[in-house]
Amino acid sequence: MENKTFESSLSELEKIVKELESGNVDLDNAIKKYSEAMELAKFCSDKLKDATDKVNKILMDNGELKDFKVEEN
Repeated sequence: MENKTFESSLSELEKIVKELESGNVDLDNAIKKYSEAMELAKFCSDKLKDATDKVNKILMDNGELKDFKVEEN
């Protein structure tokens, strides 16, 4: 993917899904669109996983990254 953002990729994915759901796409084009949608879905999934991993880390006083854990009472 060329420097796409999560938001632009998600928007493009939604557009493709609407096109495919319309039923007005010939088979060859539908296969092409499906393949493109799968690439976009993977890109978005990878971005979300990356963001989740970053959010789940906290910076310790010594600069070391440590997993963030919520302590329940």
